[in-house]
Amino acid sequence: MNYKMVGFVLGRIFLIEAALMLFPMGCAAIYGEWSVVLSFLWPALIVLALGLITSLRTPQNTKIYARDGLAIVALVWVLMSVFGAMPFVISGEIPSFVDAFFETVSGFTTTGSTILTDVEALSHGTLFWRSFSHWIGGMGVLVFAMAVLPMTDGRAMHLMRAEVPGPTCGKISSKLSDSAKILYAIYLVMTVIETILLCAGGMPLFDALIHAFGTAGTGGFSNKALSVGAYNSPYFEIVIGVFMLLFGINFNLYYFLLLRHFREAFASEEMHVYLGIVAFSTLTITANIASMYDSVGTALRTAFFQVSSIVTTTGYATADFNLWPTYSRIVIVILTFVGACAGSTAGGLKVSRVIILFKAARQDLNKMLHSHAVTTVRFEGKPLDEKTLRGVHNYFNIYMLLLTLSVLLLSLDGFDLVTTFTSVATCLNNVGPGLEMVGPMGSFADFSAPAKLLLAFDMLAGRLELYPMLALFAPRLWRKRINAMHEARAK
Repeated sequence: MNYKMVGFVLGRIFLIEAALMLFPMGCAAIYGEWSVVLSFLWPALIVLALGLITSLRTPQNTKIYARDGLAIVALVWVLMSVFGAMPFVISGEIPSFVDAFFETVSGFTTTGSTILTDVEALSHGTLFWRSFSHWIGGMGVLVFAMAVLPMTDGRAMHLMRAEVPGPTCGKISSKLSDSAKILYAIYLVMTVIETILLCAGGMPLFDALIHAFGTAGTGGFSNKALSVGAYNSPYFEIVIGVFMLLFGINFNLYYFLLLRHFREAFASEEMHVYLGIVAFSTLTITANIASMYDSVGTALRTAFFQVSSIVTTTGYATADFNLWPTYSRIVIVILTFVGACAGSTAGGLKVSRVIILFKAARQDLNKMLHSHAVTTVRFEGKPLDEKTLRGVHNYFNIYMLLLTLSVLLLSLDGFDLVTTFTSVATCLNNVGPGLEMVGPMGSFADFSAPAKLLLAFDMLAGRLELYPMLALFAPRLWRKRINAMHEARAK
């Protein structure tokens, strides 16, 4: 473990977090919330001091190996959440640190689960920070750092692999830092366009920013107790619903469109399956809930919004799907696990992994029926090697183990089975709302402090693709020296 380099990168991230806190401070100042300004000022100064202390001197050895990348990514997200929770506590708007930590983790991981029962009572500055954390965490904290800080590809690749969602991680430019800048430029432009469209429909600028941050990061925090449903506007439903769907698509495809590589962009197998899942789910749910609405058009719009919200793991709501028929609720739960595309801001297993798991299962069945047949699993038109297939299977196995263990531990709180299961599922998949007590109109306020910490861990594990958070508990990660052969493999 290169401790000095780990500390150096953490210090750089602390400096970024201190700078990011200026935005909610500015928002609070605009609305004359001076006590809120102070509640952000002190944490910002603390983080700034820590950042300066740990990153002033560049270490002589700047190499970052695989295990260093895992440690840096996990520690960055945990510590950013710890410091990001401090303004909530200092302002007194979320006095319990465990509750504030849960809310902040939910923000940065773009989960959208909340312990708040009266969100509209919060100050503008706090509401801004709460939703801005979605936008920060959506594309990735360290991807943002790569875009704004000088960092060589050799030092950054293991960080990107540990943070970017999906079974594989590649560059869209010859330089990794350029890739990060391109991704964030696309991310920013799409956020601005959505904000403009929401304002054009009559939504106040502050509200538009809050919902654009939540849509872009596929997080789902709103400044309204009834979420997007509070506006009772078909226009807002359509705009936000479409943009949720767009932010669930692999951002590399948008880069191909910019380069006018239309064939590569529209030939994406994962995108086709993703849009097919959305279309099938929307149409079947519409048929299932049509009798509950005054017209088929209203049912279709409501179904599309909720499907788009859940499959992209955003979590916005225009209806209480807790009241929908059993079929529709089961589809919602399944979409919670599937998620959207790899390389997007969404959570869940990712459509790419689901495709690969199905194809691998079909290959195994063919081998049983035709033992001498030579078959390969192909994805996006290319054959997958054994390492990728093994990685997808291992990920799924660990995912299911963590899901099972978390449900077992959470059951100690004594809530009903549906609440317990969907609470873990929605946090591990970074969705936000579940069913029953934690439905779209409910909250996680009634869970015990240990349960909230467990769910916060699940949110972090789900956002970081499991391995960085689990690696924190591996003694081998923290050893200063390891066998040279293992070092070579990590390069």
